[in-house]
Amino acid sequence: MKKFFVFLSLLVMPAVFANEPVPVTTPQNIIFEDCTKLFAVNKEKLYALTLASLSANRFLIDEVQTSNGYIIFTVNKSRYLATIAGVDNSNSMLKITPCNNVYYFPPGILTNTFKYIDLNLNADIKG
Repeated sequence: MKKFFVFLSLLVMPAVFANEPVPVTTPQNIIFEDCTKLFAVNKEKLYALTLASLSANRFLIDEVQTSNGYIIFTVNKSRYLATIAGVDNSNSMLKITPCNNVYYFPPGILTNTFKYIDLNLNADIKG
């Protein structure tokens, strides 16, 4: 009987907390070099992958500027700037920095975004 209640609580618990914001880890001092990563894709594909990554991580997208290659998004009431720049025809760079220039924030924002892009680097972009 006890196993049944444990099993039932595991099924119900995620539904109870589904509307709560997901913590992205404890804030830490982040060095600027960790905010930048080079990817072996063109600028347009990296831009689309960045948008998909921010959306998949349930970050709130505030502003999108495709001509300049930047995205402003919010995580836990803090705003961040994602800048996409083309290095050459086959390489691009993504830089994610806090809008308030305080580099004390959860590192999961960077790692989750970069990891999603790495995992989907070879996916076809449709649209």
